[in-house]
Amino acid sequence: MPLISVDDDHLKEECGVFGVFNHPEAANLVYLGLYALQHRGQESAGIVSVEERILHTSRGRGLVADVFKESDLARLKGRQAIGHVRYSTSGGSCSARNQQPLVVDTYQGGIAVAHNGNLVDGVEQRKALEKRGSIFQSTMDTEVIVHLAALSRREEFSDRLVDALSQVQGAYALLAMDAQCIIGVRDPYGMRPLVLGRIGEDGWVLSSETCALDLIEAEFVRNIDPGEMLVISSEGLRTFSPFPPKKRHFCIFEYIYFARPDSTMDGVNIYESRKRIGACLAKENPVDADLVVPVPDSGVPSALGYAQEMGLPFELGIIRNHYVGRTFIEPQQQIRHFGVKIKLNANRELFRGKRVVLVDDSIVRGTTSKKIVNMVRAAGAREVHMCVSSPPTTHPCYYGIDTPIRSELLAASQSLEEMRRFIAADSLAFISLEGLYRAVGGQGRGYCDACFSGNYPIQSPESLQNLQLTLLDGLE
Repeated sequence: MPLISVDDDHLKEECGVFGVFNHPEAANLVYLGLYALQHRGQESAGIVSVEERILHTSRGRGLVADVFKESDLARLKGRQAIGHVRYSTSGGSCSARNQQPLVVDTYQGGIAVAHNGNLVDGVEQRKALEKRGSIFQSTMDTEVIVHLAALSRREEFSDRLVDALSQVQGAYALLAMDAQCIIGVRDPYGMRPLVLGRIGEDGWVLSSETCALDLIEAEFVRNIDPGEMLVISSEGLRTFSPFPPKKRHFCIFEYIYFARPDSTMDGVNIYESRKRIGACLAKENPVDADLVVPVPDSGVPSALGYAQEMGLPFELGIIRNHYVGRTFIEPQQQIRHFGVKIKLNANRELFRGKRVVLVDDSIVRGTTSKKIVNMVRAAGAREVHMCVSSPPTTHPCYYGIDTPIRSELLAASQSLEEMRRFIAADSLAFISLEGLYRAVGGQGRGYCDACFSGNYPIQSPESLQNLQLTLLDGLE
C-alpha cells in the first residue's frame, strides 16, 4: 500500500532538468546530473540523446538509479543529451505517457523537451489546440508547448520555440533539443531556476541547480536570466531575450526547502540562507528552552541557525530512516502514527524532561506536524515548541509546485492559536515574510511569495482558482 509519510505534508518538489552539449559521454553525464537533482522529483526520470539525427530515449518510473541500467545508458549515444526528473504537477500521474523528456517527430526532424514549471493557461491552450485538430498523447502541459512549436511557420527551431512560448503564460525552466542544438530558456518572471556550466574545453551544461555541476566537475558560468533563451550549437553560444520584460518573481521557496543546501542560486548559498532564516526566526520568536531539534532533513540548517542565535544546544533528536521506499506492508495490528514512525523516530534519551524547540521548514496540512509533536512528547519532552522557517502557507501554488487546494491548507482557515491547538504544541511560531526577505537578500531582489501572501504575479487568484478546480479534469 502507498506510504503515508512525513513528506506527504510538505510542499512537493518541482522537477529538475539537466542537459549536456558536445561531450563524448553526454548521456552518462546527464545521468549523474539527474542523480544530483533527485531531490527535485522522485516519480520518474528520463534521458534523450542525439546521434546522427536520431533521438535515443530511455524513461521510466522511479528513482534515477532504478530507472537507468548500464544497458540503457549504452544505447543513449551521441554528444548531446537532456534529462528530466519529475514530480507530477499538471500532468497528474507518472504513467509512461507523462514521463519526460517529451519526444516528438516533426517535418523538420525529431525534438525533445524537458520542462520544470507549470502553464497557468495550459487547459485553455490545450482545448484550443484540440479544436484545431491537435491530438495529444499525454496530459502534461509541456505537450502544449510542443504543439504550438510544431504549428509555427518559422524555419529555425529556436524561432518556433519562441513562437510557442510567446503564446503561453506560466512558469518554466525549459530544455529543448534537436539534432543540431540544445536550447535553455526561462520564463520572463524567472520563477524557476536554470544555470549554465562548462565542462572541458568545448562542452556545455544546463542544470536546474549548481550542485549537479559539482558532481560532474563542471565549472559554473552564470545563471540564465529571466526571459532569456540560450542556444548551444556547434557554432557556439547564442543568447537573446525574445519576450517582453517582466518584474522578476523567483520562487522564494527554493531558499526554504526545494533547492539542495549545497546549491547556490543567484549568488546566494542555500545552506547559508537557511541558517540566516533560522537566526531571524529566533530573533522574532525566542523560546525559553533546553535544546533545539530539527525535523529532518529539511529543517536542519534553519534549526542550526536558530540554536546559534539563541545560544542553545543543537541536537539531532529525531532520526530519519533514509531507506524507506514508496510502499510498505502495514502490520495487521494498527500502530499509531505508523506512517511517520517508519521514517522518523525520537531519541528518548535527549528528550526526557526537556523543553524542546522543533524547527521545520513549513506546515501545510498540519497532520504530520501534529504526529511529530505527539511523538516527541511521548518520548518524554516536558514542553514542545514548534518554530517554522517559512511564513504560514495560506495559498496554493499554480506555477509548478504541487500544493493542496486552499481549503486543505491549515493556515488558510485557522488562526495561529487554532493551529497551535491542532498540532498540540505548547507554542507555535512562524518567521514573518519581512524576516524571510531579510534572510535571503531583501525584497528588492524580486521573489514570488504567492503561497504566503496570495499576490499572484500571473493572472488573478480567481482565474487561477478556477484553473485548479478544472485542471485536466477527466484526462487521467
